[in-house]
Amino acid sequence: MKKLLLSLVCLLAATVPAAAQTLADYQAAAQRGDLQAIYNVARCYENGYGCTADQRLATQWYLRAAGMGHADAQYTLGYRYEQGKGTTRDAAQAVYWYGQAAKQGQAAAACNLGSCYYNGTGVGQDYRTAAAWYRRSAEAGFAAGQYNLAVCHKKGLGVERSDTEAARWYAKAAAQGFAAAQFALGEAYEQGNGVGQDFHEAVRWYRAAAEQGHAGAQCNLGSCYDYGAGVERDAAQAVEWYRRAAAQGLAQAQCYLGICYEQGVGVARDEKEAVRWYTKAADSGNSQAQCNLGLCYYRGTGVRQSYRRAVDWYEKAAAQDNARAQYNLGVCYAYGHGVKKDYHTAANWFRLAANQGLTDAQCNLATCYELGWGVPRDADQACYWYEKAAAQDDPEAINALKRLRGR
Repeated sequence: MKKLLLSLVCLLAATVPAAAQTLADYQAAAQRGDLQAIYNVARCYENGYGCTADQRLATQWYLRAAGMGHADAQYTLGYRYEQGKGTTRDAAQAVYWYGQAAKQGQAAAACNLGSCYYNGTGVGQDYRTAAAWYRRSAEAGFAAGQYNLAVCHKKGLGVERSDTEAARWYAKAAAQGFAAAQFALGEAYEQGNGVGQDFHEAVRWYRAAAEQGHAGAQCNLGSCYDYGAGVERDAAQAVEWYRRAAAQGLAQAQCYLGICYEQGVGVARDEKEAVRWYTKAADSGNSQAQCNLGLCYYRGTGVRQSYRRAVDWYEKAAAQDNARAQYNLGVCYAYGHGVKKDYHTAANWFRLAANQGLTDAQCNLATCYELGWGVPRDADQACYWYEKAAAQDDPEAINALKRLRGR
């Protein structure tokens, strides 16, 4: 799953002022030039401690403290400029103040400065500089910096690509409870990237992230229960975790939940509920859900049967290179379902799916060559595509090869 480099909202822990008298004391000390008091006045105005919250006043006080060299104030001021909180949004000023704080060793600022360089926010995009700042943050023990450095190693951006280094930094951040890193480490163990493949470890880290509400981890944990990978197979638990992720809008989980309802796995079979979840995921652009929804319309499963609507959804999924949707479109063109019958177009869709290794498409494309449907009759090409499918133990292809070679 796609991982996003984060610009963290991490206001650092500090003593929390709790009363107006405390604010008055801070203000008095601030008038005497006490730097920490100036910073604390800013926090009071930001959070409404002993006063009515006033973001513009807070920014003014943070600016005063930052100008006097207070690292945490510099970091916070950078964040406020980045987000436009209590001031006009100004990415260049965010970079400046993150830089001032990072030079003093403020780890969160170094992380956010890295993200500015990574994303080209307020400064020219520069992956090498981004990775250097992430490393400073990571080596200071900041979890988000460790995670972002891991992503750089995973993608080979600004540093040497290394699954091993990525897994090492994911593990450091995960150990601190950083959910995105726990999820990524779970994927590393599941796929054997940078660490030995270990489904039990994958489940352990997916669960840690899932219990913090990470939707991707919830979905993957559901899949582990669905297939019995690293945990005893439990369809009901699979549905529960899919449902949690689906409720957060994760399209892949919505699709999986739709499959569970369609097939009655871990939940009572309900074709209309399946269509409802497929539709949510399909509307978000999930190609698997678009293909499945198309098949529901094709068969009239949970909806009024409509070849035309089936074709519409197949086309959306096929445009994203979904092989099954490309094959299904080929079938529609071959039979004239929802479109005008056109063997040439059917063969083209079969070819696209066949090139992705889909055996049904390979067999149908071979048949097209064998019989001259939409393509010139060509026994060699027919055998070629039957052989592709037969190599995947497709019985239809195996029998077809015996028939052709027996001529």
